[in-house]
Amino acid sequence: MTDWDERTPIYLQLRSTVLQRIISGSLDEGEPVPSVRQVAAEEKINPLTVSKAYQILVDEGLLEKRRGVGMFVNTGARAAALAQEREVFLNEEWPQIKHRIEMLGLNIERLLLGDK
Repeated sequence: MTDWDERTPIYLQLRSTVLQRIISGSLDEGEPVPSVRQVAAEEKINPLTVSKAYQILVDEGLLEKRRGVGMFVNTGARAAALAQEREVFLNEEWPQIKHRIEMLGLNIERLLLGDK
């Protein structure tokens, strides 16, 4: 069972978990994702929460619904997820990290080499 972060809605955390599994390859393209009921039971969360997370991934083109069969990882989902996450990192996360590095007077080259 997952330890949920109270600051972020569970459906967004679940979406992120599925996204990371697609990127890492633990959910391959064409592979079914666990059913809404299965995830809800395992994580002890409301099935509507799981459905909301899955629907976001469908809307993003990463999952597809196959009526009567289930949800599957779309072809090209890994590349699309990587591109999406790179954009988030470069536009939202990196500027904050860069600012903190500069504020602390750290040397980026030394950080990249693993030196303190």
